[in-house]
Amino acid sequence: MKECIKLAHSHGVKVYVTANIYAHNEDIDNAKEYFNELNEIKPDAVLISDIGLINVAKNIFKGIDIHLSTQANTTNYETVSFFRDLGIKRVVLARELSLDEIKEIKSKVKDTVEIETFIHGAMCISYSGRCLLSAFMTGRSANKGECTHPCRWKYMLLEEEERKGEYMPVMETERGTYIFNSKDLNMIGHIDKLIEAGIDSLKIEGRMKTALYIATVTRTYRKAIDDYYENKELYLKNIEKYNEEISKCTYREFTTGFYFGKPNESSQIYDNNTYVVGATYYGTVEKVDKEYAYFEQKNKFSVGDELVVMKPDFTNVKVKVLEMYDEEKKEKIESCPHSKQKLKVKFDKPVEELDILRSSD
Repeated sequence: MKECIKLAHSHGVKVYVTANIYAHNEDIDNAKEYFNELNEIKPDAVLISDIGLINVAKNIFKGIDIHLSTQANTTNYETVSFFRDLGIKRVVLARELSLDEIKEIKSKVKDTVEIETFIHGAMCISYSGRCLLSAFMTGRSANKGECTHPCRWKYMLLEEEERKGEYMPVMETERGTYIFNSKDLNMIGHIDKLIEAGIDSLKIEGRMKTALYIATVTRTYRKAIDDYYENKELYLKNIEKYNEEISKCTYREFTTGFYFGKPNESSQIYDNNTYVVGATYYGTVEKVDKEYAYFEQKNKFSVGDELVVMKPDFTNVKVKVLEMYDEEKKEKIESCPHSKQKLKVKFDKPVEELDILRSSD
């Protein structure tokens, strides 16, 4: 985490750390130890949901903001005001709020506390992510970062009746359904409404996602926001282009969640739990030495293939693979079929450290 914070700060990027479990007595001493460690390495903020842990953090942190996690289920302006008075700098609202409700909250608290809302990514079937299904079914707690995503599993109907003091199955469907499987949130076409509602920070869900996903989604929203501030008409004109770019990564079908009304059956995907797959992720450039780029391969490509280099400024540069070497075996190769091969690659155009490489699809 020290290295992460150092790298992020060198690029002018803030780092927020989540510590949003609901603590039992046995967790308090560990939390104090953890918060003291964080106080030394100085992330910009820590997201907490438990009031007791907020109290612990306030007595430890020096120069670190406390943000209220979405798992605190904040759905009204009185609750926002309460946490503001506790010293909370920013409140991440519950996902179950409409845009009109968010506007009203912001109008009541004004600029006395910052408001953050989710705008893109996976939607949890449980209230603001407070899910017990994974812990109950597998012993892995979703609220401690170990979710097995049972909301994406297939379920079948089982009907039982009592016979001789025991419940016995009398009917079971074979078809099944993915009844908890929500579509992904996507608000790229409504950035103007979010900004005009007074929301201070826009949150993208990216847990367990690839670097390609994070790079694709965050730079697209960054571009959309910048376009809006330059000229609202420019933003509106480019919405189709933003959606086209977002479709380059893996995603489920999209929904606008609760922003414009409560979700209905059209917000769910009942017949499968698969992703829509866009472009293929090949790797992130780790080092450039003269005319060669060094990186770990994520998917197969070959000499002669055309790849796309993603730049932070929303430009995509097509490059052709001219030569490729397996760094561990120190031999020239024509393709890289084995995952995580360490490669040295020569392209027909220069690339830079931290460039994201994907397919040209």
